[in-house]
Amino acid sequence: MADSNPPSAQGAASTSATSTTSAAAANSGATYKNPTPNPAFRMMGIPVLPRKLPSRNWMIFFAITGSLSAAIIYDKREKKRATARWSKAVSHLAREPLPNPNQLPRKLTIFLESPPGDGLRVAQDHFTEYIKPVLAASGLDWEFVQGRKEGDIRAAVAERIRRTRQPETESQTKDEIVQEIRRKNGTPEWHGVQGDIVIGRHTWKEYIRGIHEGWLGPLTPPPQPEPEVKKVEETVASEGSEGEKQEPKPEEKPEKKPERPPQPPPYNTTKDYPTSPLPLLIPGEFSPSAPIPFPHILGFSNTFIRLRRFLNRRYLADDIGREVAAVCLAAAREYREDADLTRSEQQIVLEHEERDWPKSVWKDEKPKEGEEKATATTPPPEKIWASPIVLDPRIAMRMRRFEIQPEEEARAREIVVPEEEVEGWIKGSFRSLYRWAVSKPEPNPSWPDE
Repeated sequence: MADSNPPSAQGAASTSATSTTSAAAANSGATYKNPTPNPAFRMMGIPVLPRKLPSRNWMIFFAITGSLSAAIIYDKREKKRATARWSKAVSHLAREPLPNPNQLPRKLTIFLESPPGDGLRVAQDHFTEYIKPVLAASGLDWEFVQGRKEGDIRAAVAERIRRTRQPETESQTKDEIVQEIRRKNGTPEWHGVQGDIVIGRHTWKEYIRGIHEGWLGPLTPPPQPEPEVKKVEETVASEGSEGEKQEPKPEEKPEKKPERPPQPPPYNTTKDYPTSPLPLLIPGEFSPSAPIPFPHILGFSNTFIRLRRFLNRRYLADDIGREVAAVCLAAAREYREDADLTRSEQQIVLEHEERDWPKSVWKDEKPKEGEEKATATTPPPEKIWASPIVLDPRIAMRMRRFEIQPEEEARAREIVVPEEEVEGWIKGSFRSLYRWAVSKPEPNPSWPDE
């Protein structure tokens, strides 16, 4: 059977198809023109923008960077908005006039201590970022009681209470001297609710322990075991001729003074609560207190937890602002018990923060080689952070907690914070630049047209 397309015919067909394709490509090339840039962009030196999307890697980079930046900026702005809202809710207190121009304002006491495993600067930054703006807007005065290690707050609270129980003492503190001068000058003091702000679960535990030690403990420190006196061996003078020169004794270096005074030991223990009598002049109600949350977690393995908390600081700012506003508005109630009536509110408040503490808090510290003899004569320091909170019902019933009223909270929720107060530097710069561009310049008398 003969082939319908002989080889010569197939070659001619392929040649004609190739020439047709090249002619079409030439015609399309002749009709295609390069995109002309925008004249305005060309005058500014901006080249022609690409007409395609970035590569896959660049798209991933832009998506991750943009999402993370947007989350950080949004959370920071809303955190500022929450703090500004509660600051405006208590700002009317700063405008209230005092009946006497010489009268002292209301003064709060802020208890602050280094978190477990970290330094005091972290706690101070926490106060400056979340608590201080609301207190500054209220116009109230405050003082600090700071601790650098476990037990400092306990000792400070107990000593303050013991000072009130025996006001007539030979040695007076600086505060007592100032109060005596004000009393002689006739300066009226604030008569009303004062209040305490306790930051963190670790500080709250020491605060509770110090209250019980101050009111249930003795006024004099317990007797301490006497340290062992080392026997000094008598040195025998070496026999020698009178002409021999005695070797000069090396100069004794003076002992270094301690950097800070030692922490006083506790005057009682939790086992002494039931058998301790109450003082005769104990008040029926103590100054109200407000435990403030202080989430703090360390460790590389907790990076994702720390990142999640960093991106949700607006909720923490709202909770802390509500608690601080309740302190400023001076509305208090009694501490309640849980639903099972097994534990009091003082024992369970901020209990979730203990899960973030490092493991070293729960371990017993072994004394070093040089400290073994010292620990034999002195009792070991009390482990307050690792111990459960023990309450005496006579003390617990006198404690009060600040709580904001429902109508005050509803009023605060209705406050609208303008965008200009919470926006960042970039957005604020663009806003001010736009207003400057559209605003009408002020008339100048030196202008000829004026």
